[in-house]
Parts: sequence; C-alpha cells; structure tokens
Amino acid sequence: MNAKTSHKLLTFSIALVWFINGFYCKILNLVPRHQQIVAHILGNENADIFTKMIGTSEVFMVVWIISRTYSRINAITQILIVVVMNILELIIAPDLLLWGKFNLLFALLFCILVYFNEFILNRKTT
Repeated sequence: MNAKTSHKLLTFSIALVWFINGFYCKILNLVPRHQQIVAHILGNENADIFTKMIGTSEVFMVVWIISRTYSRINAITQILIVVVMNILELIIAPDLLLWGKFNLLFALLFCILVYFNEFILNRKTT
C-alpha cells in the first residue's frame, strides 16, 4: 500500500473514531458512561445537553477532518483536545473510565497516530 492510500485510509479511520464517539456514544447516548463522565465533571443538571453539545462538536470535527482544510491545524487541535480531555477525565472521573489509567495510554497512541498521519505520512504524499 502506498503512502497516499495509507494516508487516506488513516484519515477516514481517525474521522470514524470521532464520529462513533460523537454521534453514537454522545448524541444518541448509546454509551451512557460518556454522559456520566460529563455529569461528574460539569454536574448532573445539564449533563444531557453538554454531552450532546460535545458530541455535536465531535461530528463537526469529522467534517473538518474529511475536508482536509487546514489539516495541520486540525491535527494539532485533535491532539490537544484528546490529551486535555483524557487528563481531565483521569483526574476528575477515573472510576468511570473504560480502561482506567490505561485510557490515557490509548489516547496517547491515538494522538501519535494522528501526528503520524498528518506530519509524517502526509508529507510523503506530496
């Protein structure tokens, strides 16, 4: 598989992660743990609406990823969001994390994948 094909495949895979987490897990609330984490961090009162807003933002991230507009800024934004979100969750709601402390490890691996796709693999396609 050449670099261009690999880059496209990884780009769509990364977008799929955001879509599943945003649309299915948060907007449709098919994984209630996400709303519980939001409630734990921001309070129960508006957890439903905040969770849906976060999910909607993640779906917008999908559109931004697929559009390839300002792709380097997008990659940096993704990395920052994932790192900050996972550190907050680890500090404030560690009992609600699917893999506990290992969530941060998986988040960092995802960030490395985003970095590799944009700053290494994408460079080989131009």
